[in-house]
Amino acid sequence: MPAASPLPSGGVPLTVRLPNWVGDACMALPALRELEARGAVLALAARGWATDLLAGHGWPVLALPAGLRAGAAALRQADGPRQADGPRRGLLLTNSLSSAAAFRLAGIAALGHRTDGRSLLLGRGIGKPDGLHEVEVFWRLAGAAAHWLSLPGWPAAPPPSLGLVLTGAHRQAAGAALAAASLAPDRPYVVLAPLAAGTAGGVPKLWPRFAELDAALRARGWETVVCPGPGEEAAARAAAPGARVLPGLKLGAYAAVCEGARATVANDSGPMHLAAAVDAPVVGVFGPSDPSRTRPWGPHAGWIGGAGVWPSVEQVLDRLDGLDGQGTAAASRVARPV
Repeated sequence: MPAASPLPSGGVPLTVRLPNWVGDACMALPALRELEARGAVLALAARGWATDLLAGHGWPVLALPAGLRAGAAALRQADGPRQADGPRRGLLLTNSLSSAAAFRLAGIAALGHRTDGRSLLLGRGIGKPDGLHEVEVFWRLAGAAAHWLSLPGWPAAPPPSLGLVLTGAHRQAAGAALAAASLAPDRPYVVLAPLAAGTAGGVPKLWPRFAELDAALRARGWETVVCPGPGEEAAARAAAPGARVLPGLKLGAYAAVCEGARATVANDSGPMHLAAAVDAPVVGVFGPSDPSRTRPWGPHAGWIGGAGVWPSVEQVLDRLDGLDGQGTAAASRVARPV
């Protein structure tokens, strides 16, 4: 995040603390884009992966160091665009006590949810609603911030697309990774995302039948690929043993691989939301987690399972067939060397 710089005419500065999870950051995109469209000049504070993921949007991103005091010091020193008078304003898309404390120590009056006993640390607190999708939760929170900043009227509902903007470099990196895996440019492929961090109700969010799905897709003549993160290569190979492995991708390139795929099949995880964020065909596979809160959000997004019950391979294939063909146009956007 650069040092203080002049604001565009009529712009209102806002420092935004992004969520700590990739999927949540994707689901917050409609809110961020609408704030910018209505006159907010955004400066983001986030974990390091956000710089690459959001490179296409042009927002300055401060990669926060670990530790409360270090994070607060970084926020104070790299404050981005700001007005000449009045306190700095912030928006917390996190729910933790530590993120509210860091903003308070940095002298930023932040709006956020009144959770985790942090009301006294906020410049303005609002209740977190129940029964909504996370995209809608972020949308309402940003709407409250827009009202607080006296920005023009806020739409009642978020748009149907998350709207992640990819760069040419993202697509070139995706194409190079596919070529390195010896995947022919005219060969359709399905992205499998068999891993997921965290649990729901104490149960891992890992559908146990990805290996069977992998074999069934390859029997249809479709290639399968996996894009493991650091240290995940062995687990990805075990979960989808027939898939081609694209290791070491940054998030923007991973999203571009999903953009060019016939479809992505994923656990309730960051990769599921990455695929949805670029309007790619995606099937989210749910078991212990609640799809009403975190299902993929997008015009070509589907899901199956939930309520504590995993779907069968046949059910996933049927749901995938409902999305068949929607990835054809997107595939041409990925720069795949011949």
